Amino acid sequence: MNGLYRRVAKKVLSETLAVEKGQAVTVESWNNGLEFARNVVAEARTMGCTAILSLEDEEAYIEGASRAPKDRIGTMGRNEYGMIEGTDAYVFIPGPLLAPYQTKIKPQLMSESTKYNRSWYEAAEKAKLRGARLAFGYIGEEMAGVMGRTVQQVVERQLKAALVDFGGIAKTGQRISSLLSDGSEAVVQAGGSRLQFRLKGETTIEDGVVSRADVEAGDNMAYVPPGFVSRSVDPASVSGTLSVSKTVTRLGLLEDAVLTFREGRLVKWKSRGSMPMLTELVKAVPEQNRRMTILNVGINHKMDYLFGQDRMVAGSVTAGGFGFMVVIRRADLTVGGRHVVTGGKL
Repeated sequence: MNGLYRRVAKKVLSETLAVEKGQAVTVESWNNGLEFARNVVAEARTMGCTAILSLEDEEAYIEGASRAPKDRIGTMGRNEYGMIEGTDAYVFIPGPLLAPYQTKIKPQLMSESTKYNRSWYEAAEKAKLRGARLAFGYIGEEMAGVMGRTVQQVVERQLKAALVDFGGIAKTGQRISSLLSDGSEAVVQAGGSRLQFRLKGETTIEDGVVSRADVEAGDNMAYVPPGFVSRSVDPASVSGTLSVSKTVTRLGLLEDAVLTFREGRLVKWKSRGSMPMLTELVKAVPEQNRRMTILNVGINHKMDYLFGQDRMVAGSVTAGGFGFMVVIRRADLTVGGRHVVTGGKL
């Protein structure tokens, strides 16, 4: 894996973040990303940068969050603000989403301990910091098991997908984006279901590069691997049914589902293999908020399903905004009568 780590580290520094000699690089990692983080630090120093590594130790985090005074949980200190202000390029490898937190820390405490998130991004935007988030960090043993993989298999696939041609991803993203014009009527069909809606609002292209224009716009953090176009949807326009493929959720693997929307609201749901899980996911969201607001189209041909980033698989369609994201694999997506995705292919 070391050779793969090194290649991805070089690509992130040189292409995603356009790091130059003399710049300051900060690498933040949880325990699971430490080996990759070491490679990033080594490559940054090889490029003539100053580089520091910040480790968020999992056990210390959990113990500290459990014992800290309530008025100090989830706050940022001037030491962290200072580190952000003094950084040109930031590489972040997050900790696992499902494990070990579900057993070692209560959901409410987890939420409170991470409420600094908005403050961090506001500080990063103000400092015009260029950042990359390595998505493999979210995968722990529990989540990998849900997908029927080992952690190493998921990490390796995601890192190989990170070696995709970023320029090609950007071109594909621009082409797809041009088809998703504001006000257009869109239809998703799959497995006998048909959902129609109107596109309205922002478009985001995740192409793996933090450009100068991105920084000026406040979009200064990129996902690695890259590979999706995200489009806002007019919630009130959503109607029909959506047949859902296998989808990894915060509760585990949703085997299948059919979601029914009426006048913009999710009003009915059923699943042959995961009904209790689906009901729990839906009922965790207030009725008035069960609305589809996001449509994603995947554009990374090096990614595959059930490796932790289904929304990036080329030709995948994902929908969300009603409390969780769902994947539609072999969908037909038409916008304004033009085919964007056909049978799960771009």
